[in-house]
Amino acid sequence: MTVTPNDMANAIRALAMDAVEKAKSGHPGLPMGAADIATALFTKAMKYDMADPTWPDRDRFVLSAGHGSMLLYAVLHLTGEKGMTIEEIKNFRQPSSKTPGHPEVHHTAGVETTTGPLGQGISTAVGMALAERMLAAEFGDIVDHHTFVLASDGDLMEGISQEAIAIAGHLRLSRMIVLHDDNGISIDGPLSVADSVDQIKRFEACGWRAESVDGHDQAAILAAVERSKASDKPSYIACKTTIGFGAPTRAGTAKSHGEPLGEKEIAGAREKLGWPHAPFVIPDDILAAWRAAGARGKGARDAWASKLAGLDPARRAEFERRLAGTLPAGLAAAVAAFKRTAADDASPVATRKASEAVIGAIAGAVPELLTGSADLTGSNNTKVEATPAISPGNYKGRYIHWGIREHGMAAASNGIALHGGFIPSDATFLAFADYCRPALRLGALMGVRTIHVMTHDSIGLGEDGPTHQPVEHVASLRAIPNLLVFRPADRTETAECWQAALEAAHSPSILALTRQNLPRARATFVEENLSARGAYELSAAEGEAKVSIFASGSEVSIALDAQKALAAQGVPTRVVSVPCLDLFEAQDAAYKAATIGKAPVRVAVEAGIRQGWDSIIGENGVFVGMTGFGASAPYQKLYESFGITAAHVVNAALARLK
Repeated sequence: MTVTPNDMANAIRALAMDAVEKAKSGHPGLPMGAADIATALFTKAMKYDMADPTWPDRDRFVLSAGHGSMLLYAVLHLTGEKGMTIEEIKNFRQPSSKTPGHPEVHHTAGVETTTGPLGQGISTAVGMALAERMLAAEFGDIVDHHTFVLASDGDLMEGISQEAIAIAGHLRLSRMIVLHDDNGISIDGPLSVADSVDQIKRFEACGWRAESVDGHDQAAILAAVERSKASDKPSYIACKTTIGFGAPTRAGTAKSHGEPLGEKEIAGAREKLGWPHAPFVIPDDILAAWRAAGARGKGARDAWASKLAGLDPARRAEFERRLAGTLPAGLAAAVAAFKRTAADDASPVATRKASEAVIGAIAGAVPELLTGSADLTGSNNTKVEATPAISPGNYKGRYIHWGIREHGMAAASNGIALHGGFIPSDATFLAFADYCRPALRLGALMGVRTIHVMTHDSIGLGEDGPTHQPVEHVASLRAIPNLLVFRPADRTETAECWQAALEAAHSPSILALTRQNLPRARATFVEENLSARGAYELSAAEGEAKVSIFASGSEVSIALDAQKALAAQGVPTRVVSVPCLDLFEAQDAAYKAATIGKAPVRVAVEAGIRQGWDSIIGENGVFVGMTGFGASAPYQKLYESFGITAAHVVNAALARLK
């Protein structure tokens, strides 16, 4: 008996409804409704070989609607991903399974990015599509693949999706194809209760090719994909589907979205779909057809491997190094050379300007480093002079103008990092971390190496006032697991923090940098990257310390001035610089104890809120910083007004000593 495309789609539907039913939780509606889309893509349209799910030139598939994870797990099992056994399908949403409630990259082979928070997948995919074009511009046709996205109504309602499609349309990312599971249903019921956007017109207005097809007609879907591949624009295909397709009473309703169908409904679905097989049973002929689809890319992969082998050896080695994420050997030497010069330069400098100098010093040694800004190029100082910027259709640059799209920028940066070949660095003001926090959190969860430069890091930005002055941001960002928050004090620490961020292969980083000039904090060259320990004794006490002052960034100079004033009053004081509290917390107990020291009085100084500092100073320690929002005035007056000065530190320390 001939296996039909409909049979293959029904295999996805059956596995999805059975797994959700067994787990007693999950989302059967999307996998059942979008099964024809997935079948068309994975059996005919996409280039991949399931024998090697990390093949660099594979097409990427992003399930932006991550709640429909059983669609992807079913496809991975059917196409032969060796780790996605039928037992894993049966263990959907159970402890230690490879089938968590939403797809997680690095946890499940074949999953390209972690999705679930709506809008993140389509936005991350923009970065993947951009990375593909940039890598192709650099290495030629050894890079030649597409990025496919399956997006839901919810993905397209989230605001980040607008930023993403605007970026992709402007840059003419023609290798990006979005298929919309256009089922017209959300959790609250018909989509019409909350939304009436004409998505075709919306995408066209953003520079996309757009069309609509029957989402249950695989031939129509494939024809639309072929038209998309021939376009010089990114493509949007609205696939009109029925959520919960096949369920006798719940199809087309919100009841099929996010809960098990129940035994009676599943029995009716089996009858309606013509699927008489027992739960989790896929007939041999259907499974064989799927496995053949999963292996059909072997020829393309072998041809690609031959092409790679034919490259000039040096060029091939560089390509492979870049994809492996291995840093070039010249980074350490470039940082060391910069630090030697910085130790001799006593002129005050803002750390945003110091960062600009560091980028200029390491850019030649780290060719995979990309920089960019959300329309703050002249303020973030992340563009190296003479570094070309990419533009629509021209992808040979190393700088990206993201526009005022902080959220889309951060998500796309995650996608660039996930794709491989580049280390993305984006930039905005620290106060605007709030605009991109979901992408920052997801990057930390995925463990991607993205570097977010966030300048204007405190009340020190001055006259722009409290709307732009970060107060709680550093503390709140430190609260995100696996996100490294750096706040360097001068040129030397800025270079060290950049190096530590680049070397953090499985963590994103934030470089919180000043607008205002800061004096030199460290005047002696040290080969070791002291900032990589998170905290270190910057200035020892003369004699047994009675006060330890801990500070980060712009407040380190205040701590040093307070140390001198206390010493003049006969109070031996030491200063510990804390450029990265996250890295310090990861040190061994002995190093932490030695760095914190035994002084009876501990003082922390930071132009932000106290939260997070008690791990060093204890709940009885003294904190000199902010307790509310800032104000609009020159920064020197603000520091005085809010009591963040050396005199205030001295008085607070003396009061505690008494």
